[in-house]
Amino acid sequence: MTAIWSIIAAVFVLTFAVYLVLVLYPSFGGRRNSDERDALIRSKNYDQNKFVNTLPTSMSMTAMDSVKVMGEMMSGSGNKKPARPIDIVKWQPQAEGQRKPRITWLGHSALLLELDGKHILLDPMLGRAPSPFPAIGGKRFSSELPVRIEDLPPIDAVILSHDHYDHLDFGTIKRLKNKVRRFFVPLGVAKHLERWGVDPAAIDVCDWWDERAWEGLTLACTPARHFSGRALTDRNATLWCSWVIASGDVRIFFSGDSGYGPHFEEIGERYGPFDLTLMECGQYDPRWAFIHMMPEETVQAHQDVRGKVLLPIHWGAFTLSVHDWRDPVERASAEAVERGVEIATPRIGESFVIGGEDYPTMAWWREALG
Repeated sequence: MTAIWSIIAAVFVLTFAVYLVLVLYPSFGGRRNSDERDALIRSKNYDQNKFVNTLPTSMSMTAMDSVKVMGEMMSGSGNKKPARPIDIVKWQPQAEGQRKPRITWLGHSALLLELDGKHILLDPMLGRAPSPFPAIGGKRFSSELPVRIEDLPPIDAVILSHDHYDHLDFGTIKRLKNKVRRFFVPLGVAKHLERWGVDPAAIDVCDWWDERAWEGLTLACTPARHFSGRALTDRNATLWCSWVIASGDVRIFFSGDSGYGPHFEEIGERYGPFDLTLMECGQYDPRWAFIHMMPEETVQAHQDVRGKVLLPIHWGAFTLSVHDWRDPVERASAEAVERGVEIATPRIGESFVIGGEDYPTMAWWREALG
């Protein structure tokens, strides 16, 4: 009998410890209050206490599939990461007096957009690993970043697509927040930023199809086909989205994370054509194809939104799936050639002018990176 009570006590202590970590550890983010819940309920995308996709979107695998994926992720086979740290390009500000629209890929889905004299960060995950515990997470492929957070210019806006760790990083926001004038986020994500010390007055919260006219720019929060969550109990408690960013003659589409679906064509009809699309391409697998596009679908989605130049993102920084780390860009590039699509393949940290005649096309990932 004593042994049974000891087991019960141990389970209770363990459960309570896990609860305390989830509640007190800041990386897991904030919890919504009753006022915020009322705002979420008014959303057409909110149903039975969670956000939903417009199409049925399965994210479940069998227990056998989960075990198999775990084994594949832990296996050292398959070139899931480079044989050595990849080289990056150090970011350089534009020359004094220049205000050309410019994009810099910072790795994965993090980008620095320079538009109308403004500096805008998209999904700025600049931490070591996409994990609530970065010390034990899968490390970045490069040994350094293109630019240190401390060396960034003042940031006019941060635009976030959803709250997953590879897009919204606690450490990055803590170090970045005092450099940022404005945050644009989908519904529910503000609670994380507020817990991490961001002034609520600096956060603009959007639902799908909401538009914001901001200092000469038009920002539209548009649909995606994905999910959200940072802890064990908050699956789909916040919204996920893509973004349209327009200024004068320049139009940019940022996909965030998304499975393929008819929303791309609808976005193209409403807001296209686009000079540049920043389109998810990586961390896919047939077992979760509804929430992450295959590379060939990435090219199709680019055409659906009526894009001119495609920049594949969501690859080249972390291992979050079981495919060869080079497959996303190889497959997307081959499909782009087949379809006659212009595709840009910058090194991490490499900048290029949006709408310009030249953009990077070198297959740098083939340079003995194994």
